Amino acid sequence: MPSRRRRREPASNEATAAKKSCSHHLKKEVPTEFSKKCCVSWFHEYTAPNEDVLGPEGMEKFCEDIGVEPENIVMLVIAFKLGAKNLGFFTYDEWMMGMTELQCDTIEKLQNRLDYLRALLNEPPIFKNIYRFAFDFAREKDQRCMDIDTAKAMLSLVLGKSWPLFSSFHQFLEQSKYKVINKDQWCNILEFSRTIKPSLDNYDEDGAWPVMLDEFVEWSKEERKKKADQLSL
Repeated sequence: MPSRRRRREPASNEATAAKKSCSHHLKKEVPTEFSKKCCVSWFHEYTAPNEDVLGPEGMEKFCEDIGVEPENIVMLVIAFKLGAKNLGFFTYDEWMMGMTELQCDTIEKLQNRLDYLRALLNEPPIFKNIYRFAFDFAREKDQRCMDIDTAKAMLSLVLGKSWPLFSSFHQFLEQSKYKVINKDQWCNILEFSRTIKPSLDNYDEDGAWPVMLDEFVEWSKEERKKKADQLSL
């Protein structure tokens, strides 16, 4: 997530005291129940005093603290669990709702939940929800579609390692006329990746696929034919 650095203001005495209290329990390794006070204090480690939005600079620090790169897909899962509306930002309400559900009020507790969050990606129904969430999360809110560069980056994040045809699809988008992707196309790309064989043998040209995917299949077959012709020379 892009960040813009600014001078951080000192935390309030109340927030500092709450932080020390939370850290004190962890150093003694005493199991603690979820503390709303600790969670609020933790949130304000990444904002200026009295701000209710964690922005790009705070997000960068948050990622550093939990040991996760901003581009790591687990950050998308965290955003999904928080119900975040805007890429690069968490509101106070989103933070409190999501972290309460996760029962995380410290860095260490969230770190201990990272494996659980990653495992959600292996649950097809949950992954489908995360994938659909990614579209609205990443698009500009004054636009109904996602610009093609953002779409390519997000597709790389969510399908790049699991879809054998992703590299070909990315190349197709690179040379195509498409400037945006709408939500119907976005959702059908996931369905295509799950149901169509890498050979494309089971693709039904008369099916109800978006034109974009018809064009991708046609382009792929032409590219494969070109390579086969070159090898036969």
